[in-house]
Amino acid sequence: MKSFLKNKKTKRLIGIGVIAVLLIVGIPYLVSNIGQRRESTEELYTMVAAENRDITVSLSGAGTLKPADSYVVTTLTSGDVISAPFEEGDVVEKDAILFEIDSSNVGSNIETAEISLAESQRNYNRKLENIDDLTVRSDVAGTIVTFDLKVGDTVQMGQMIATVRNSSVMTITLPFGSEDAKSLAKGQSVLVTVTDTYETLEGKISEISTVNEVLPGGMITNKVTIDVINPGGLRPDHVATAMAGSIASFDSGNFAYKDESVISSKTSGDVKEIRVKEGDIVADGEVLLILDSTMLMDEIQIAKNNLRRAQISLDSQYDALENYMILSPIGGTVIEKNYKAGDKLEAGKALTTIFDLSHLTMTLYIDELDIKKINVGQPVSITAEAVEDKTFIGEVTKVNINGITSGGTTTYPVTIQIDQTDELLPGMNVDAKIVIESKTAVLAIPAEAVLRGDRVLVKTLPGESAADAPEGYKFLDVKTGISDLNYIEITEGLSLGDEVAIEKRVAKDSFTFGRPPQGEDPFDEEVEQP
Repeated sequence: MKSFLKNKKTKRLIGIGVIAVLLIVGIPYLVSNIGQRRESTEELYTMVAAENRDITVSLSGAGTLKPADSYVVTTLTSGDVISAPFEEGDVVEKDAILFEIDSSNVGSNIETAEISLAESQRNYNRKLENIDDLTVRSDVAGTIVTFDLKVGDTVQMGQMIATVRNSSVMTITLPFGSEDAKSLAKGQSVLVTVTDTYETLEGKISEISTVNEVLPGGMITNKVTIDVINPGGLRPDHVATAMAGSIASFDSGNFAYKDESVISSKTSGDVKEIRVKEGDIVADGEVLLILDSTMLMDEIQIAKNNLRRAQISLDSQYDALENYMILSPIGGTVIEKNYKAGDKLEAGKALTTIFDLSHLTMTLYIDELDIKKINVGQPVSITAEAVEDKTFIGEVTKVNINGITSGGTTTYPVTIQIDQTDELLPGMNVDAKIVIESKTAVLAIPAEAVLRGDRVLVKTLPGESAADAPEGYKFLDVKTGISDLNYIEITEGLSLGDEVAIEKRVAKDSFTFGRPPQGEDPFDEEVEQP
């Protein structure tokens, strides 16, 4: 029992000793640690002075280079390739001959189409001429002596329309001896004697026949036509003889009207309009009536349609011929050539690929919040991993307003053209930067120094205090301008050299002093029961 009590007392004394040692050693350590925490609390901020800087605002993105234009040449024509005078890598002009295909089977088709077109043209022209026939005209000047039609009457082709007579001049044809006729001349004056009345009228020779005629009794004669001014009483039933000086006609003859014509219709139709009546005096070529013919107009339309079809057929044959001569659709560099002379060309297959490398293009997709900052003509800086340490200059050439929406965000395609293409190739991946705004030597501070509400934290002057700011500091309102990722322009509120506070991003030390949780006291030791 005494031994047990002695051991227990000894343990208690040892425990008290340990506690004393901890107090002697731990209290200075604790005091030192608390001091360090107080010092770090006072140094939470770094002071940075406002300075003049260049600030550039830009939008960046990546894309793939494409040629200015590209074309995969195909054809609908099949056949043997006669010639293909180019190779991959060649630069060809627009409309340069790329392939010539055997077109011998097209020639006969073109000839047939040309014949058909010529026939259709002639038929159409004939139908158009018939339109003029709907207008009936007098072919002589004179008096209408017969005319018996009214509007609405139907006229057949060849039907008599009217008789027009010029009764002011009469003609008479008489036989003269062949030898005597040789001494006569056109325009020569003669005397004409009317047998019934013995009236003598002056006439003029208008025609002398060169054909010999033999009268009964064997007399050889030539007929002479004489024009006589009608004094008003001459008719075709009057008979007369003539004397040309001392030369007399061998026989008499009957008078006839100088100009008399029976006007007939050259086409069929219905009388649409009448311009004259019987007894009217008309001039040569004057319109007598106008016909209307639905049938003729239908025939003209059919002829016109046939002509058009023949023209289309010929054009299609010429187009087919053009397909046998394949030209370059653009000027550029040949990238691929899939057929050569002697090959059998298949319709619809790609023959060659041509790139226009006069410049390169790329497309950037700009967020809807930034698209209004982009304008045609803005310069663009281009860099490529494949071309180290070199920057190329491009230009915005198109801002497409047809946006693309994905995941609730809309972007707009922006086309960029790069004219300086040395070392750049289609298909290269490049980075592009579009400068939106740039200012030089503006007052600026780090962007993180500007707090919400456009405020900055500055140190207070002696005697100043601010209830809403950390001890020794106060908030100051400023106005801001442009900003890049690191710095922001200050337009009002600060001057060159003014210092603003930026919170340090450091870890805080922590120290907990106290008794271990209950049940974990190292001095609590179970007492052995006697």
